[in-house]
Amino acid sequence: MTQLRAAIFAALFPCLAAVPAMAQDVTLTSRDGDVTITGDLLGFDGEFYRVDSIYGELTVDGSGVLCEGPGCPNLSAFVAEATLSGAPTIGRVLMPALIEAFALRQGMDLSRDNTSDIAFTYTLSDPETDEARGRFHLRLTNTDEGFADLLAGEADMAMSLREVTRDEAIRGREVGLGDLRDTRRSRVLALDALVPLVSAGNPVTTITTPELAKVLSGEITDWVGLGGPDAPIAVHLHDSTTGLGQSTERQMLRGGAQGFVEDAIRHLDGEALAHGVAQDPFALGVGSRSEKGLTFELALTGDCGFGMTATRRAVKTEDYPLTAPMFLYLPARRLPKLMREFLAFTREPAAQLVIRRAGFVDQLPEEIAIDDQGDRFANAVLRAGEEIGLKDLQRMVRVLSPLKRLTTTFRFEPGSARLDAQSRANIESLARALESGFYDGRQLLFVGFSDGEGVASANRVIALRRADAVRDAVIRAAETAELDRLKLDIDAFGEAMPMACDDSEWGRRANRRVEVWIR
Repeated sequence: MTQLRAAIFAALFPCLAAVPAMAQDVTLTSRDGDVTITGDLLGFDGEFYRVDSIYGELTVDGSGVLCEGPGCPNLSAFVAEATLSGAPTIGRVLMPALIEAFALRQGMDLSRDNTSDIAFTYTLSDPETDEARGRFHLRLTNTDEGFADLLAGEADMAMSLREVTRDEAIRGREVGLGDLRDTRRSRVLALDALVPLVSAGNPVTTITTPELAKVLSGEITDWVGLGGPDAPIAVHLHDSTTGLGQSTERQMLRGGAQGFVEDAIRHLDGEALAHGVAQDPFALGVGSRSEKGLTFELALTGDCGFGMTATRRAVKTEDYPLTAPMFLYLPARRLPKLMREFLAFTREPAAQLVIRRAGFVDQLPEEIAIDDQGDRFANAVLRAGEEIGLKDLQRMVRVLSPLKRLTTTFRFEPGSARLDAQSRANIESLARALESGFYDGRQLLFVGFSDGEGVASANRVIALRRADAVRDAVIRAAETAELDRLKLDIDAFGEAMPMACDDSEWGRRANRRVEVWIR
């Protein structure tokens, strides 16, 4: 009977503890004395014990038991700890800014201890007692190393500039981290973008997306081919071991590059890349929007005349084709309460303002009035396909004129009906807003658009199906929302309002989207 009650007791609390500790003998006894569990303490997160017992590994709510034995923690002096490892772009500026803002929100003192050139610890302390309440240990390595530390149990979060790979996801399941490809195992902290960079003295100001792919693959080797001086192009890229390097490769191969030139100059971080490009008038680099340094960003254009730079709004909506989400990957185990509160804080409006001030793109939805979208509607008239008539354009303007566009936009992975990483994060964000009642009393219109390939009527049907699929995904995610308090409608205009040229996969992907309009 005791064994059965112990098993039931443990089953009520299936979450895993956050930080493994050295195994020590403990005895956990329910407060009524009826249930006793003895074993090795594997971890304690301030609320739950994780014990290796004769029943297997059990997780027990600390509020319901008394702990005896040499391994029992001091409950009054518990310090929440978490180790974050991975991309320096995230760990050097963004995470410290968020931790500092979180400490201020919690009313705690904050101190920093640099343990090495690539490692440091932030300690949050009670201002009255000066006792530590939490520690964030950060290791600035690279995305690959961040995942390696997470898989090895040496980190609680991986800071990544790319999505988890298939091999990493398989390994994660094998070591008990859960499915790292599940949306619950990751979150998009902020947004960045890959941008073509040149020195300030370079006369070239624009480049088409096909031209950029050809430069990186070595088909264009001289600036003459880009309308510049007669000089060879020195290509600068992030190292292939970095998240941005891997993201660059993935994005450029999608854009038509057949591989990168062998003599490309590689850099381990964005600051070094920007510095190298700034010092060479004949350099062209692909760097990050947040680390441009003294370089100049080339506008991405197409043969049809569109031009786009990585403005904050263009990155947030993914209208700019080379966005780069910044991820935190989390294991399927319970983190200490303070760390969970920090993760919740990163989604709040106050944290989004911190993200913006740190030089990155936040994810706070904005409403854009139609009067502020003149270029988009002008392009709809100038660049719409031959099958789009005046009546189609008039209907689009008539439907959308009373509304405002949300910066929350949904796009799909190449050759797939699966939403891309940024859009999956947008599903969760919009669902939380619906659950909170933020849009009660309003109408949200999910509007589908397509690229210009194929028959216009068929493209509109496909765009409408995508809009319906996105709306359904938001509704499924908003489990507690009272949907009778607002209207969620769909419409589609197919290829009527292109955002980019259809002469590259990047452009076609930018045009295949579902926007959200609101009244």
